[in-house]
Amino acid sequence: MAEVLLLPSLYLGFIVGLYEAILLHRDVSIPTHRFGHMIHALLFAMIAVFASMNVGYVYDVFSGLKDLMYVNNPLIFRVLIGLIAMVKMHAVSAALSRGASVIGTREKWTHTFIVAALIIGAPYVWPLLEPFVSRYLPT
Repeated sequence: MAEVLLLPSLYLGFIVGLYEAILLHRDVSIPTHRFGHMIHALLFAMIAVFASMNVGYVYDVFSGLKDLMYVNNPLIFRVLIGLIAMVKMHAVSAALSRGASVIGTREKWTHTFIVAALIIGAPYVWPLLEPFVSRYLPT
C-alpha cells in the first residue's frame, strides 16, 4: 500500500481552496450564492489536492486506473485531475447563470486555470514547504 500524505494534502488543499474561495468572491456577485460556492470550492480543492498528492494511494484504491493507457503515468493523472477540476469549477459557476441572463455568476477561465495549476503543482511544492510548515504544524 502506498504511503498517504494526509495532513500535507489537507494543508495545501485548504490553501488552494481558500484561494479559490477568494477568486469566487470576486467573480460571483450574488451574495446568497457566495457562501455555498466557497464551501463547495474549499472541499473540492481539498479532495483534488489529496488525489494529486497521493497518486499511488489512488491507484491502489482504484486499481483499474493502472490499466488505462496514459492514466498510469502519475504526471498525466495529475494533469487530468487539474483539467477535471478546471471544468468542474467553471461548470458549477456557470450553472447559476443559465446563459448570459445573469451577470457576475461565471468564474473566469484564467482563475480556474490558476487553481488547476496549483492542484497539479501541489506535490512538487510540498517538499519545498515542508521544512517551514513542520515547525508549526504536525506533518
